[in-house]
Amino acid sequence: MIQTVETTAFLQNLFMIAITAEAMTAAIAAGRREMDWVGVCLLGCVTALGGGSVRDVLLGHYPLTWVAHPSYLLITGGAALFTIAVARYMHKLRKIFLFLDAVGLVVFTVIGCNVALNLNMPVVVVIASGMITGCVGGVLRDMLCSTIPLLFRAELYATVSILTGLLYVGGLALGLDHDIVTGGAMTIGLALRLLALRYGWSMPKFVYGKESR
Repeated sequence: MIQTVETTAFLQNLFMIAITAEAMTAAIAAGRREMDWVGVCLLGCVTALGGGSVRDVLLGHYPLTWVAHPSYLLITGGAALFTIAVARYMHKLRKIFLFLDAVGLVVFTVIGCNVALNLNMPVVVVIASGMITGCVGGVLRDMLCSTIPLLFRAELYATVSILTGLLYVGGLALGLDHDIVTGGAMTIGLALRLLALRYGWSMPKFVYGKESR
């Protein structure tokens, strides 16, 4: 039996950084689709908070994160609108935002696992909860922008989330120190995501066309 865990102050601080970065990258996607300011704001909020919201609805975990903490809406919406003012400089910060996106993926995954653990869910549900928290916000963003979600492409994204969740839950099941398990799982997951970006690692693609018949 894995004991319930609380989100540490360190994780909470990383979470705030991650939702801000996610909202800003979503604003750029909105700009590419020529959305108005309301669309930019909404897309930023949905991308940053959507994964956690879907997780909470599926697990029956209420109130939703942004309902319990309305300031999250102000932070993510404000970050998205701020992006409009600094959009001309965003291309210079691309690598930084790729890094922050990778950080957000592993942070959201661990937080999602924590929520399911505290609800005494089975291990498979805990891992799924982590992946939903880490990945679904991006899926919602891509769907609203009419593009194939990153989760369904060959990039190592969901795979990284699943691995991070497995390492985290596995470490806790072995009774290891929570801080060590958290740091180790996030470091390995982050390293894998960054290496995948650097070297173009991807999962095998399923290609079906005339030549496959």
